[in-house]
Amino acid sequence: MNFYEEEKIALFIDGANLYSTARAIGFDVDYRKLLDTFADQARLVRAFYYTALFDDQEYSPIRPLVDWLDYNGYTLVTKPLKEFTDAAGRRKIKGNMDIELAIDMMEMAEKLDHIVLFSGDGDFRRLVEAVQRKGVRVTVISTIRSSPPMIADELRRQADNFVDLVELQDLVQRELPPEGAPRRTRTLPPGVQAPQSTGTAGPAEPAAVGPTGPRGA
Repeated sequence: MNFYEEEKIALFIDGANLYSTARAIGFDVDYRKLLDTFADQARLVRAFYYTALFDDQEYSPIRPLVDWLDYNGYTLVTKPLKEFTDAAGRRKIKGNMDIELAIDMMEMAEKLDHIVLFSGDGDFRRLVEAVQRKGVRVTVISTIRSSPPMIADELRRQADNFVDLVELQDLVQRELPPEGAPRRTRTLPPGVQAPQSTGTAGPAEPAAVGPTGPRGA
């Protein structure tokens, strides 16, 4: 990866998009390893993680991941998923986090040297261009190894650097325990449900939330 040791960097993670990308190439992300990998590369200022949640459910399948990330070095940005019925009477769910991510990136740009965007969404091309005009380099992480590719071509062209998630797999992959091995447990603050995972990572984000490919591709 093309980083300088003294440059200030921040991660902007489109949670549903990263989940879909990792699954498309056959692995789950260990979020502790991911954080450590980039902290070793440069001066990591902040790691933002964006996801939408069902607000009216007692239990959400993504809640254990959100809780784990919130206590382990990530800045969580969430909003409620909205359910509606379209003109054809079909039930739809909306939970787009593009605006939240764009606002945070623009606000943080003047404090950073390098931004790392985990998304293949073509809608972010103009955002990347805007922060580049502020003198910030942008690395986009997604994949072209899936069929179809998870990254929109216009976003890949706009980025200063493109890193295929496949190239990071050995560094950030969540390792599964041997079959029959006892589960490890972790102590969390009162009222927080323990993540349903083993090893160092939080649980993976459910595929039901978010896109399965790049918009604008």
